[in-house]
Amino acid sequence: MPYWLRLVIAMAAAGAVIYVITGLVQRRVRADDDPSQTPDVIEYMTMMIGVVYAIVLGLAIAGAWEARGEAQTVVQNEVQALHEVTERAQVFPAARQEAIQRSLDSYATYVVHKEWPQMSAKGQLSDRGDQLFGQVRTAVLRSEPRDELQGQAYAPMADQIALADEARTNRGGAAEPTMPSVVWFGLIVGALVSIGMIFALQIRRTPRELTVAVLYCALFAFLLFLIWDMDAPFSRGMAITADDFLTLRG
Repeated sequence: MPYWLRLVIAMAAAGAVIYVITGLVQRRVRADDDPSQTPDVIEYMTMMIGVVYAIVLGLAIAGAWEARGEAQTVVQNEVQALHEVTERAQVFPAARQEAIQRSLDSYATYVVHKEWPQMSAKGQLSDRGDQLFGQVRTAVLRSEPRDELQGQAYAPMADQIALADEARTNRGGAAEPTMPSVVWFGLIVGALVSIGMIFALQIRRTPRELTVAVLYCALFAFLLFLIWDMDAPFSRGMAITADDFLTLRG
């Protein structure tokens, strides 16, 4: 099922639940009940709960977006480091250049077609990917310099391999969901409490009040879905793709 359809269903379901609950509540309200007599303290509590929850929700969205941005940067750093290796390898003999490029082709192809789907599904890197990256490192380190120009390129190539290795490790760490379970518990409970306070204000089934209540709940459903979608940077609807690795293939 497409993620946009899941979002629409979640928002519609939230609105439908509010509509049904409001109807059930109205059946229990006495004819002489006056909603204007709601104590001021309840209105004040509703406002404070809404403000506090909005702050928490905003922090959660900012944290999830920042984590996704860091994961994107990690991927770009890994690709850029490996690209620098291919550029600096131009000063070596053709046979050595081909050996390095073959190892990079194998690694990039495996990452795009095998490791990336596994990382999206399981949130971890693969042993085979580690082996292929090791072959890239070996191909680079075996490129012994034979003149001054090659010597000037060799050390930076080794440094770029170290940077790529670090970026690969960070990519594996970023593949897991970033939001702790306790934060999800607080977000869900906060949403339920905030929505529950609507009924403390004794809303009626007038079109205006129902529209506001439904939109209020649909907004919560959208924001929670947005956080859930960004929580896993390499999967779900806003997943980071492996397209950058395609540039490494010769």
